[in-house]
Formats: sequence, C-alpha cells, structure tokens
Amino acid sequence: MVIRCWGARGSIPVSGREYLKYGGETTCLELRTKDDRIIIIDAGSGIRRLGNALAHENRREVSLVFTHAHWDHLMGFPFFKPLYMAGVHIETFGCPFAQDSIRDILAATMRRPNFPVDLTEVKAQVTYHGYCDRTFTIGPVTITPILLSHPNQGIGYKFVEDGKSFVFLTDNELSFVHPGGLTFQDYVQFSAGADLLVHDAEFTAAEYERTRTWGHSVYADALRLGMEAGVATLGLFHHNQDRADEAVDAILEDCRRLLAKANAGMQCVAVAEGMEMVLS
Repeated sequence: MVIRCWGARGSIPVSGREYLKYGGETTCLELRTKDDRIIIIDAGSGIRRLGNALAHENRREVSLVFTHAHWDHLMGFPFFKPLYMAGVHIETFGCPFAQDSIRDILAATMRRPNFPVDLTEVKAQVTYHGYCDRTFTIGPVTITPILLSHPNQGIGYKFVEDGKSFVFLTDNELSFVHPGGLTFQDYVQFSAGADLLVHDAEFTAAEYERTRTWGHSVYADALRLGMEAGVATLGLFHHNQDRADEAVDAILEDCRRLLAKANAGMQCVAVAEGMEMVLS
C-alpha cells in the first residue's frame, strides 16, 4: 500500500512562500494498492493536480472515498480532469448524512450558477455507494468506517491490505463529542496497532481555548491518541490555513520532544503535500 498526499491543508487553499514545505492544497490523499488500483480520499483542492496526473497516465478506473461534505473536502471535484474523459469509471463511496445521497452532495458542487458544467453533463461514468457503517472492499483493500466527532458529522476510515493498516481520522475533535461522534477511547480502539495513523492536529492548546467545538483537535491530543493506540507512525494533518511552515515545524518538534520524554517508540511526521508513505 502506497499513500501519497496531494493536499494536507484545512479549511481553504493557501499560497505563498511561507507554505512551500507543507503545501497549500486542501484534503486529498491517493492510495495505490498492490494491484495498482487507485483509491482517492476526499476531493479537496489537491485533487486537481492528482486528476491531471491520472489523465496523463490515462487511468480509467478510480475509486473515490469521502469523509464528509464540508467545502474544503469537495471543492476540487469539479476540476478533476478524469470527470471529463469518456471511458472513465469513477466509483464513489461515503455517507450522505443529512443529504439525500452522495450524488446530491457532488452535484451541489457543480450546480449553476456556481459552476458552468452540470454533473449530468460529464463524460465519465460515476457510480455512487452510500455506505455509512459497513465494512467494504476495493480490490485487495478492506475498508472499515468509523463516525467522527465533527459538526454535521463525518466518517473516518481504516484501510487494511496484507495485514498492514492505515487509519485516516481528519476533522475529528478528540476533546469534545459532537452529535454522532464517539469517545477518545473509541478512537484508541479503532486505531490500535495501526502502521500509520493520520489524524487532525490543527490547533495548539492556546488556540483551542477559543476554537473548542469547531471540530478539530489539539495536536497534543492527536499525539496521545497515537501513543495510547500503539501506532507505528502518526501523521499530523489538516494544518491550519494560517499556519506557516515554520510554525508547523515547531509543532512537529514539540511532538517529537514529548515522545522522547515519554520514551515512546512511535514515529511522528507532519504530513506534507507530495509526501509518499509506503506500508509493505
């Protein structure tokens, strides 16, 4: 299993020299299976560049898995080039929550007058699966969902291939239980023994004094989750749109200091646009 990051930023895309190291695109990850299937997680602005790369490869089969319907996880969908290529099949998965269907969620991103091309006009064949609480498979990968603690709800996922596991829990508030969300210990149990846990780590403790209930975690809570779950590597994710590279570096340095102080064997990285993580 190979995981590539095409966007690790939260809320809105950003640009400038202060964002070169970790990137400015919003959530989009690509997972390549051992038989070279393509699974995409979320369609934030990062999916535009991924779509260009897939079009260049002339890839015709893509699976797209959604965590939730907030704008920063959908905004890139209308700009995903394979949508406009005949002979392409895009299979989508996710939980519609308050919406009627995954199709309705995606159609809303392309509705006039906000976008000139309607979803009904694309050339690709798009199919929809509204899975909220059932385990499913895509090729050799088994995918298990879990409810997130986030406003308007969301879904995290565990991806398992050949005994290697990748858990993705972005937009998850560990210190506050939103309607539909679960407890800290539930997320510990779900993440237990994962080879890679990528978790929301948007805020510092000082910032959280005013952002509690916004649906995102303090990085120290994400670190504690990874340690208690016994994961091999923690990836800090959903970097705040106003947090420049040096400030992300400082968060990562503090996490590594806390790990050393606890004599913990877990590795910690700050997920960056362009980063590739291999589980084999």
